[in-house]
Amino acid sequence: MEKPRDKKDVIELIEKNNVKFIRLWFTDILGQLKSFAITSEEIEGAFDEGMGFDGSSIKGFARIDESDMIARPEASTFQIVPWRPREKAVARMYCDILNPDGTPYEGDPRYALKRNLLRLKEKGYTLYLGPELEFFYFKDDKGTEVLDEGGYFDLTTLDAASDLRRETVLTLEEMGIKVEYSHHEVAPSQHEIDLRYADALTMADNVMTYRVVVKEVASKYGCYATFMPKPIFGQNGSGMHTHQSLFEGDRNAFFDAKDKFYLSDTAKKYIAGLLKHAPEITAVCNQWVNSYKRLVPGYEAPVYVAWARRNRSALVRVPLYKPGKEKATRIELRSPDPACNPYLAFSVMLAAGLEGIEKNYELPDPVEKDIYHLSEEEKQGLGIKSLPGSLIEAIEITEKSGVVRKALGDHIFNNFIESKKIEWDDYRTKIHPYEIDRYLPIL
Repeated sequence: MEKPRDKKDVIELIEKNNVKFIRLWFTDILGQLKSFAITSEEIEGAFDEGMGFDGSSIKGFARIDESDMIARPEASTFQIVPWRPREKAVARMYCDILNPDGTPYEGDPRYALKRNLLRLKEKGYTLYLGPELEFFYFKDDKGTEVLDEGGYFDLTTLDAASDLRRETVLTLEEMGIKVEYSHHEVAPSQHEIDLRYADALTMADNVMTYRVVVKEVASKYGCYATFMPKPIFGQNGSGMHTHQSLFEGDRNAFFDAKDKFYLSDTAKKYIAGLLKHAPEITAVCNQWVNSYKRLVPGYEAPVYVAWARRNRSALVRVPLYKPGKEKATRIELRSPDPACNPYLAFSVMLAAGLEGIEKNYELPDPVEKDIYHLSEEEKQGLGIKSLPGSLIEAIEITEKSGVVRKALGDHIFNNFIESKKIEWDDYRTKIHPYEIDRYLPIL
């Protein structure tokens, strides 16, 4: 299906594909997908005036005394939903959330990303991203019974989900989302499907669609897919390593053929920005209590603030798959997990990198040693710090960050901080099975 450009294109596609229902998609501040359906007869009104809804029930949106919101669909995001019946078909479109007077709503995460991308565009750049989302398949959502005992890149005999991945890839491609490759990951029943790079806004939309598709296909096969960062103790958690580069037109602004790392000054300052502000953006890129069960030494989790080329224990890596090739030159931030809100995570990554460019941060030397095996004294000698070790530690750092506040805007920033503090208090005050198992028999 060709990508529609405007209302006229969408109406033609609705008629051609016998679409009866259109689901309007957007997210709350935590990245949970929200949706309501309209019939095809309402589509012109949706484009012209938007569709009204009550924003007071959406996490981090308006208070009850200012609850009227408008969702206006973006034509270019129209796609048929493949897992719904083709007779009286269902489509979806992402929406911009507006105030009743038609101005952008400050609490809309998609608008936050658009604001940051506009700032970037004014500098002449486009941000391209290629995230690698990992996830687990379990028998159901009641526990962590795995489907297989396979490992990294294992073949079909040890990989019980090759058909699930195959159908997921085909469904994504049917929805216009290009996939680079898919494979079994390191942990039992853990998998990865990598999306081909795209501009940041398109990629944020694609990540949201990806998570829906993975779960829908799993449900069809009678199992459950989860993007929970660390569901199994003693096994690798799920990350969302995010490859990123800045382009000026067709030129990769991160590439310099004469540099020994093939990195331009722009790329080095961008990396330096990510490193300096990494603790501040962690609460957004790793937003759940469970995220910090993944961010511990070992298990391939990047907890140390350093950069490298081959070293996967570093926070930022410069992949060497195609050294010296301009289009392939990029950097990889390895800390985010796939349960984040991509609109906000991409916003703060970009903000940190831009801060490095604008303020001419100096990039430290790369660390090619396995940081996991360095002593505390060796790490201190190399100036290597660690990411926050818990959600509350991350929130306390983020709360003081001007960079994050500017990237998210006051409304999202304040509501996000408040929501995460409530989550931490809820976690902190509950009695967990570990405590019963550990302490009840001896205390």
